[in-house]
Amino acid sequence: MKKLIVVALSLCSWSALAAPEGTISVHILNQQTGLPSSGVKVVLDKQEGVNWKHITDGKTDAGGRIKSLYPSDSDMTPGIYRVTFQTGDYFKSQKMDTFFPGIPVTFNVSKNNEKLHIPLLLSQYGYSTYRGS
Repeated sequence: MKKLIVVALSLCSWSALAAPEGTISVHILNQQTGLPSSGVKVVLDKQEGVNWKHITDGKTDAGGRIKSLYPSDSDMTPGIYRVTFQTGDYFKSQKMDTFFPGIPVTFNVSKNNEKLHIPLLLSQYGYSTYRGS
C-alpha cells in the first residue's frame, strides 16, 4: 500500500511540473492572401548565457497554427525564449520571393508554465507580431 501511495504522489508531482498543453501556441496569417500559412516550420529555443538551446520545433497545421509548441513532458521555466518562423520555404512553396526567410521573435517568460500565444501577420516584405491571448 505504501508503494502505491508513493507512486501516486510521484505521478501527481510529475504532472504538476509538466507544461500544460498549449503553454506556447503560434498562429501565422498571410496578410497578402488573408489565408493561414500552413506547413511553416517554427523552432523554439531558450537562451542559456550567450547561447541558445534548442527546445523543439513543429509545423503549422492547415489553419496556420501550432496549438502546443512547448513539450508537455517538461516544465517551462522563466527566461528568454525565441521562436523562429522559417518562412523562406513557405514562400518558395508559394512560388514567391521574400525578404525575410526567417523571422525570430524573442520574448520573456516570467512565470513557470506561463500561457503565451505568438501570432505572426506575414507578407513577402514585412511582418508584425504581438503578445496574443
